[in-house]
Amino acid sequence: MTITPTPTLITAAELHRALADRDLLLIDVREPNEYASGHIPGALLCPLADVQDLHLPTLNIPIVLYCQSGRRSHLAWEILQAKGLSNLRELQGGFQAWQQAGYGGSTAPISLMRQVQIVAGSLILVGVIAGFTVNPGFFLLSGFVGAGLLFAGITNTCALARLLALLPMNRPRRK
Repeated sequence: MTITPTPTLITAAELHRALADRDLLLIDVREPNEYASGHIPGALLCPLADVQDLHLPTLNIPIVLYCQSGRRSHLAWEILQAKGLSNLRELQGGFQAWQQAGYGGSTAPISLMRQVQIVAGSLILVGVIAGFTVNPGFFLLSGFVGAGLLFAGITNTCALARLLALLPMNRPRRK
């Protein structure tokens, strides 16, 4: 029988106290656009896809991992634990729990997904209005955007989101 180790969880309140009282290394394992839309001050960005390549010096301080809700941070915990790192903790409930506890965190005005919805919806609306009032050829704009949304849904890749992610307001701020 194999006993699988379980991560030590830390609540948002405990993390808030720990950040004020002592040193710890806080690692955000979400994607850069999520980090840019809001994160716990002082957190190091290391997306889950990059955790395997993360080289941390031997530290005598706790390492706290978090993501949006806790699923990706658990995967990151498994990867780092397998690499022999100890003193790992996970923020219980992730960044959502941090924000629900009222500790805030820097935030961007709106999420990347909402930006995609606003831009795509605006282009479709402009295409329909211009198609009826200016030239029926503008219906092609609405059709093109609709086809792009269909392609994004089928392939799980969104070119519009990638373009919007390049905007300065959607990039992580470096200190």
